[in-house]
Amino acid sequence: MALSRDEIMEKVREALVDALGVDEDEVLPEARIGGDLGAESIDYLDIVFRLEKAFNIKIPRGDLFPDNILTSDEFVQDGKLTAKGLDELKARMPHADLAGRRGQLTPPSAPWSAEPCSPGGP
Repeated sequence: MALSRDEIMEKVREALVDALGVDEDEVLPEARIGGDLGAESIDYLDIVFRLEKAFNIKIPRGDLFPDNILTSDEFVQDGKLTAKGLDELKARMPHADLAGRRGQLTPPSAPWSAEPCSPGGP
């Protein structure tokens, strides 16, 4: 039996509250995970693990973390994300709040590093 919209929202809310330490009333359908709820790059992995467990699904990591954008000369120049790089990040990561980020993300400290990361740390 398929879950109702309310049941889905409750599971998502629970995952976000647990992962981010926010209040339940802050997790609204229109809330942006980074912009409104304060998620940082490492939080996304925690959220994914919690959602996978809650819904008994597997979310491919390639759907969340671009594999070559921040290491490509086409997308990064002089250690800064180019306009083309930002466009590519937006296309591959529509879930991320990237407004006004052109030139601000610099490898390797950019939150979307191509390096794999485990839940316990880098």
